[in-house]
Amino acid sequence: MTSLSGGPALRGAVGRFPADKISSLTIAAAMATLIALPLGSLVQLALTGDTALWPHLAAYVLPVATVQTVLLLAGVAVVTALCGIAPAWLVACFEFRGRRLLEWLLPLPLAIPTYIAAYVYADMLDAAGPVQSGLRALFGWKTGADYWFPPVRSLGGGILIIGFVLYPYVYLAARALFKTQSASFAESAYTLGASLTQVLRHISLPLARPAIAVGLALALLETLNDIGASEYLGVQTLTLSIFTTWLNRGSLGGAAQVALALLTIVIVLIAVERSARRRQSIESDVQDGTVARRLPLKGRAAWLAAAVCAVPVGFGFVIPGGYLIREAVLRAAISGVDPALIQALTTTVLLAAIATAVVLLLGVAAIVPLRLSQIPYGRVLLAIASLGYAIPGTVLALGLMSPLVAADGVINRLLELAFGLHPGLVLTGSAAALIIAYSARFGSIAIGLVQSGLAQIPREFDDSARLDGVGAWPILRYIQLPLIAPTLTAAALLVFVDCLKELPVTLLLRPLNVETLATSIYQHATRGSFEEGALAALLIVAAGIPPIVLLMRLTDARDRETGPRRQMRPIFIAEKRP
Repeated sequence: MTSLSGGPALRGAVGRFPADKISSLTIAAAMATLIALPLGSLVQLALTGDTALWPHLAAYVLPVATVQTVLLLAGVAVVTALCGIAPAWLVACFEFRGRRLLEWLLPLPLAIPTYIAAYVYADMLDAAGPVQSGLRALFGWKTGADYWFPPVRSLGGGILIIGFVLYPYVYLAARALFKTQSASFAESAYTLGASLTQVLRHISLPLARPAIAVGLALALLETLNDIGASEYLGVQTLTLSIFTTWLNRGSLGGAAQVALALLTIVIVLIAVERSARRRQSIESDVQDGTVARRLPLKGRAAWLAAAVCAVPVGFGFVIPGGYLIREAVLRAAISGVDPALIQALTTTVLLAAIATAVVLLLGVAAIVPLRLSQIPYGRVLLAIASLGYAIPGTVLALGLMSPLVAADGVINRLLELAFGLHPGLVLTGSAAALIIAYSARFGSIAIGLVQSGLAQIPREFDDSARLDGVGAWPILRYIQLPLIAPTLTAAALLVFVDCLKELPVTLLLRPLNVETLATSIYQHATRGSFEEGALAALLIVAAGIPPIVLLMRLTDARDRETGPRRQMRPIFIAEKRP
């Protein structure tokens, strides 16, 4: 019988790349294609699009949108840094009344999407809202000139609202570094007579600067992805310009040209984040594994620390959450639960559940075999696939349109040849487009967390099983999956909640007459009746809390594994008074 092995060279290649590794590379390549293909399509659209519109965009749209976007990013960076760094330092390094509660409350604004926060504050602070109505009744004000504060629908309002919602990115990154910084540095400084502010300025902040930069980059990428808040507050960003150019002017090419300008800012932010991560790994090598005991604060210092931590929680979570609860209860009492809300909830949960399952399956199938094989190509493909979260939803949706339409054409051609069928828009006319877009955008969450979970498993476990003749599937089933189950749970929750609240992708790619919770809220807000969507907004916020709590628990568990805290000499603020 003729051999089908193809000779020694082919046998060696098959030995190096068995079926599980080949399938893993295929899945990783598919995930990378979900990112690379839309970007290539975007460039093509920009180059071959409507050239007659470009002079108008270059003269009247891009300058204003670029300036507004840069100012918004700069302002959000300042607000998130102020609201994130100081509370992180206080809860990580000091002991005061209410610290434990505030430490868990501080990340909760992440459960509130930026567009919901904007709708809430605009509803509260507009002329017909309760704040201005109360001030008019109290002081007799009648015109806008009587108010000393600026309007909420402005660039300044957008900066404050978005900053108060996104500061937890900086808080979580800075808190993790402050909690694990070596005790020897601070203890030596205190021994030499350094004050608390000097230790913060010259030791704690420089060591935490890379993590702070990563948190800021994530917050700014989320700011670039926002479309609901900026549109509602009247901030003409590049993201909003893509949306209006595409839908209002009907120009895909013009929208792609604006999107390329936005991608330039995204590339800069990614470069900053990558650089900061490399610096972080270098600085962490000098730490000795012990961390300082929290220093007790007394009297006014303790109250001031609690106030500094409570302010961002109040504006970022308590006030918007309380307003949503109030409006939801009032609406339910007056008109009951809208049947359309039940339909939107069902659609949202179903879409999010399917996307979460797809993302996790793809992530695990792509990463686990590559751990065993160490194939360089797989690393490169996963790095490309991990860029999805950095691409704004409007850009991703715009880039996916042409590939999805082309795929529909191929599907229709094949079905027509094989069965004589012509189903039409199979992908772009159904929820499949949303599932694909969600998988592309949030696949990086699964990739990152699965890689992080596998990194905690000693390779000796895998090697011992392979020496005993155990295959890849039993190793995954009986060793790796049980050990990374908490990480997979966190990834599932994060992806699920991100799909629940995703607005730009859903607005642009949803099928006709399909509403999710996010689009339902958006529709109510654009009609000037956001309070009617308060219950839908409350459902999204409630769904966002469990993943944050779980991530905090996982972070604290890792902190406990770093080793015992070193006992330090108690330092009281009172001793530092002149």
